[in-house]
Amino acid sequence: MKKHLLAFAIAAVAATGAMAQANDTLAKAKAGGKVVMGVRESSAPLSYTLGNNQFTGYHVELCQRILKSVLPGTPVEYVAVTSANRIPLVQNGTVDIECGSTTNNATRQKDVSFALTTYVTEVRTAVKATSKIKSVADLNGKNVATTTGTTSVALLRKNKRAQGIQFNEVYGKDHADSFLLLESGRADAFVMDDNILAGLIAGSKSPKDYAIVGETLNIEPIAIMIRKDDPKFKKAVDDYIRGAMKDGELNLLYTKWFMKPIPPKDTSVNLPMGKVMAGLMKTPTDAPAEEFNK
Repeated sequence: MKKHLLAFAIAAVAATGAMAQANDTLAKAKAGGKVVMGVRESSAPLSYTLGNNQFTGYHVELCQRILKSVLPGTPVEYVAVTSANRIPLVQNGTVDIECGSTTNNATRQKDVSFALTTYVTEVRTAVKATSKIKSVADLNGKNVATTTGTTSVALLRKNKRAQGIQFNEVYGKDHADSFLLLESGRADAFVMDDNILAGLIAGSKSPKDYAIVGETLNIEPIAIMIRKDDPKFKKAVDDYIRGAMKDGELNLLYTKWFMKPIPPKDTSVNLPMGKVMAGLMKTPTDAPAEEFNK
């Protein structure tokens, strides 16, 4: 009987240790000999692929620097995530740190944690330059593209300027697919974060054929996503970001990815840092989008 009790106690301790490690990213990475970074395939200039399992971008490089600092020498494995699966993959431990284009909002904070805000975007509308669409009101009766798992069109519907407007939603599986809907004429507009729109336009066959128009539908803080209830890892990530803001490293990184030519076509997104993000450099926060849009 005592042997059975001892075996049960050992098993319970082991299970408790495994559960604890699941919520301790630093311990999990050291034990597993790797850290898994979630990246996007078409969220330039924040996170995108160059092909052959090579990923790059503002958030990818920032995360690489963070991991090199907090987990020196630990190999990084890259896993492409989508708008639909990024949160579940962080929750279940498949991904340790998600370095894409995820908006920090109150609903998502119930399931995951976010590091300090490292980019602020405005939700706007991309159209063809020859289009007569100039504002939200002009979307009446149009096909509007959205990416599965994102909040952009929901924000459009809630916007007071959209009251009484009827439009059809068409879905892309990722941002590149949504832009293809616009490019091919299956959508009249693509509503998304302005940095993603600018990145897709810059990387298109003919950037001059597109324009970003209309009112700002929402201000969204974009942040690195990590597992919930892992204060040690969040502190390590936040401490690095806070230091990078203070010493100017993040400013240089922003200039590199938003103001200078970037691969693969060596074209510039040309999006100067906005006033909100410039303010956050001085006063960092991990507040959700709701706080920015009061």
